[in-house]
Amino acid sequence: MDRVSDLILFMRVLDQGSISAAARSLDLSVAVASQRLKRLEQDLGVRLLHRTTRRLHPTPEGLALAEQGRTLVEDLEALTSGLRQSAADAGGTLRLTASASFGRQYVSPLLPAFMARYPRVRLSVHFSDELQDLVSAGFDLAIRIGALRDSRLVARKLAANRRVLCASPDYLRRFGLPKTAEELAKHECLMLVGSDGRQDIWRLHDAQGRLHAVKVNGRLESTLGELLRDSVLAGLGIAQHSTWHVGDDLRTGRLKVVLPEYSIAETGIYAVMPQRRLVPLRVRAFVDFLAEQFGDVPPWERGLDGSLTPQGRGSA
Repeated sequence: MDRVSDLILFMRVLDQGSISAAARSLDLSVAVASQRLKRLEQDLGVRLLHRTTRRLHPTPEGLALAEQGRTLVEDLEALTSGLRQSAADAGGTLRLTASASFGRQYVSPLLPAFMARYPRVRLSVHFSDELQDLVSAGFDLAIRIGALRDSRLVARKLAANRRVLCASPDYLRRFGLPKTAEELAKHECLMLVGSDGRQDIWRLHDAQGRLHAVKVNGRLESTLGELLRDSVLAGLGIAQHSTWHVGDDLRTGRLKVVLPEYSIAETGIYAVMPQRRLVPLRVRAFVDFLAEQFGDVPPWERGLDGSLTPQGRGSA
């Protein structure tokens, strides 16, 4: 098991950023940890770490070992945890990433309850709107919204991602309520810029199921959904938003649904994991916990249906 222990130490150094921090987390002296890392490098015949006065950087060989070795370590941990046959035994560090907005609104409030239920699990949480490579970055789990494209990942759907067009009552008073999808081309539309570029083609289906693809225009675009939400609340135009992002604004009337007779294709909100033969128990526990908390009707959808119908849109 020496080789496995040395591999675990190497992974911990990458995660903690220093030998001393990794040594403390494993209850080792810095001298012993350094000797074991040198032993691992000698056994493999390659240098794994570049050592500078400020921090450590993995070499290309170190990155390759981390990518493949982490899976082996995680499988071993999952196997030993599974043999205990008890959810109470879930432990270790869960490395989680999610979009900044969704994570702050709907994941962060749940963390205290999860940590109370699983006191042996440590959390390392990364909220960012930049798409992370789970394998190379060493994440156990991501919460992702929209279409999934990476075939190296496995996913469990947690909830539907419903989207609507919305605007502030002030904007609708000043510029009027569009009656058809095509009229959107005459309005100020706030556009999200994603990995595929500016999302300026809005696709809506009418009551008969016909697709209307409308090229929209506007003076404001952003890579950040929070900025677009702030801007639509300020009356700067019409935006396309997920209900989880603007549910409270729709319920309170700060925003109104535009063209509720039309629908936008649903996507999903997923728990996404690297492909493994054995999923670590802490990962399964967290995914099950999220599914339990979101339920059949997630919190952002509750009490919202009346706001999404033509009768519930209110007057402009």
